[in-house]
Amino acid sequence: MNFWSNLQAVAGTVPLGWLTLGFYAATLALFFYVPAERLRLRTAAVLYAVALAGFSVMALMQHGGMGESTTYAWVKWATRFIEWVTIINVSRVLLVNVLFALVRFHPPRIAIDLVLAISYIVVGLTLLTQSGVNLSGILVTSTVITAAVAFSLQDTLGNIMGGLALQMERTVSVGDWIRIGADEGRVSEIRWRQTSIETRNWDTIVIPNSVLMRGQVTLLGHRTAAPRQQRRWVYFNVDFRYAPSEVIAAVEAALRADPIEHVAREPAPHCLMVDFKDSYGYYAARYWLTDLALTDPTDSVVRHRVYFALKRAGIPPSIPAQMLFVEADDPKRRERKRGEELARRDEALRHCVLFSALTEDERTELATNLNVAPFIRGEIITRQGAVAHWLYILRRGEAEVRVRADGSDLSQRVATLREGDFFGEMGLLTGEPRTATIIALTDVDCYRLDKQHFNEVLQRRPEVAQDLAHILAQRRVELDAILEGLNEEAKRQRMSHLRTDFLGRIRKFFTLDRHEKRNGG
Repeated sequence: MNFWSNLQAVAGTVPLGWLTLGFYAATLALFFYVPAERLRLRTAAVLYAVALAGFSVMALMQHGGMGESTTYAWVKWATRFIEWVTIINVSRVLLVNVLFALVRFHPPRIAIDLVLAISYIVVGLTLLTQSGVNLSGILVTSTVITAAVAFSLQDTLGNIMGGLALQMERTVSVGDWIRIGADEGRVSEIRWRQTSIETRNWDTIVIPNSVLMRGQVTLLGHRTAAPRQQRRWVYFNVDFRYAPSEVIAAVEAALRADPIEHVAREPAPHCLMVDFKDSYGYYAARYWLTDLALTDPTDSVVRHRVYFALKRAGIPPSIPAQMLFVEADDPKRRERKRGEELARRDEALRHCVLFSALTEDERTELATNLNVAPFIRGEIITRQGAVAHWLYILRRGEAEVRVRADGSDLSQRVATLREGDFFGEMGLLTGEPRTATIIALTDVDCYRLDKQHFNEVLQRRPEVAQDLAHILAQRRVELDAILEGLNEEAKRQRMSHLRTDFLGRIRKFFTLDRHEKRNGG
């Protein structure tokens, strides 16, 4: 027989050329279809080339009359074993990464590796049997060796069995956030011997699987049939001079008024009083975090909300009783600081067109009654449809005006407010619900004027209501023109109607008609 005949004879019943062509065609197709397994496929292709070289060596030995030698038997076993290893690996990629993926079946990685290892052992033993090797003696000897190895490597075997149990039971899966002792992290990998977790500090902790199986592991934010979210606590202190009901109401209103990124809507954030300390009440704002990697940044945003909510309510965080602040002060200094603040408020009122008809004394009176109202970026200052009898003057920062059409959940941005702008005049002058939602684009400071303080000015000079009605009508027509696309004639007609309507509503809201009748007006 010539070399090629010997080559086909040692290769088996399947034509070697067609087998090789089919193998490399399948490997090439999977190479492009499953990029994640390219290293495995590349290795299989190289090993198959080694097997082809082994078949060539076997054919040469046959041609040289060495077909019955012990060397030929071992070359045959090694060549066949390498051939089957390559076929098993390519079949593994086809089965797991293609067929299983199509039916959305994802077996644990350790189980796949275990099946792969068993396949190698079965193929190796089968080929040995076919080569005429007596396996009974090998099995007896290997049992003794296995017992000795198992005794000396019991920790390693414990880790391997622990890893197998973890993946088969799926108690802990890749992507879970877990706590082991003082360490917290996201499970990034479960291997035969160890499990790796990545912490929020960009550290990777490698934990032996036997430790995971023996110790207590906390699955963070994990509850059956519930979204992955974890409850967080943000603590703060408030002096006893302020009632707990006021503190809790202010904080909960701020936390629930506007969605906070990575904070669950359900359960809703809430506030509670935790304890009584020596000189202050101990409070906590609690919320549910939806992205467990962002604990500190989200806590910081919640602290911002709490701080600004307390500041708006006039509730300062408590100062520890043991601290003593000494500050040089005298009546002249206090009067100077008061005068500077009053001048700033008067300047804000002077640039507000709504109060252009007021006298200098009337503006000064209003300035002394303005309240400071700060808001954090992203917070809703006023909400469309809400009823509030006060007006805001923007002192610092920017805010946007959004209007929601009737029956729609979407709002349209219609304007941007900047320093010196005012809003909420309809609530102050007519009691009408808010016609737009105002959202802080940056941290803003506002002056707030309440109805009760403006009422005193109008009761003394009811004729100011006419100027106010004109200004209100003008602002309303400008807003309607944006929403409805009014032409100039429609704007003039609506202006005339609204001016009369607003004047009547202002008089009614402030009971000016009865006041004028009592004074003969």
